[in-house]
Amino acid sequence: QVQLVESGGGLVQSGGSLRLSCAASGRTFSSYPMGWFRQAPGKEREFVAAISLSGGSTVYADSVKGRFTISRDNAKNTVYLQMNSLKPEDTAVYYCTSGRTYSSNKGIGSLDAWGQGTLVTVSS
Repeated sequence: QVQLVESGGGLVQSGGSLRLSCAASGRTFSSYPMGWFRQAPGKEREFVAAISLSGGSTVYADSVKGRFTISRDNAKNTVYLQMNSLKPEDTAVYYCTSGRTYSSNKGIGSLDAWGQGTLVTVSS
């Protein structure tokens, strides 16, 4: 059974940076695409970014394109989300997820596991 554990959230000022990490265990990490979603207070969970098995392909939500970078280290069973130029509207709980399908057009699909989430708060 796969387990996903996020870390790296916190409080940051507008314009600042944070790097989130998600450590996976319980199955062969390199066999699954990975992604990040977020959920702001009072809003539905939304897609942020996804990455292919090898890390050679990534896809982003328009709202974070050019500011966030997703990456993975298959040797460390970890996926990262580097967040730069943070805005107050980026405030949310960020969740790591794994799936069974990936495409550069649609991102990650058939999601089968979620982490517990890590809170990111961006102050203005």
